[in-house]
Amino acid sequence: MVYTHKVRVRYAECDQMGFLHHSVYALYLEEARTEQMRSKGITYKEMEDSGLIMPLRSMSFEFKKAGRYDDLLDIEVWIAEKPTIRCTFHYRIINQHGEVLSTATTEMFYARKSDLRPVKVPQIILDKYEFN
Repeated sequence: MVYTHKVRVRYAECDQMGFLHHSVYALYLEEARTEQMRSKGITYKEMEDSGLIMPLRSMSFEFKKAGRYDDLLDIEVWIAEKPTIRCTFHYRIINQHGEVLSTATTEMFYARKSDLRPVKVPQIILDKYEFN
């Protein structure tokens, strides 16, 4: 199931050319992903407090169009496959005109906070998501 998070491009996030700077896209993905989790009743803080973390393993982007100051963006995020230890989040960033600005993926893995050892995704988390 696709979750959509809205973000307004702020002036400070743009480069000298007036485009949304590429480094900001990673921040948008993190914000959308954590809000998606929150919408499922899972806060990253509670998960971390319980001893479970999700370090980033990889991140990839394909940029298609430039975002600009004051654009209202929809950041869509979803998990296509049921995760075991690694979890791949998929993203699409769309402006208010329906134009796709970027597609992206992040691969996270679940680990114990105490020793960073990978662990299987807890069933309580799996139960909150729907997978295609």
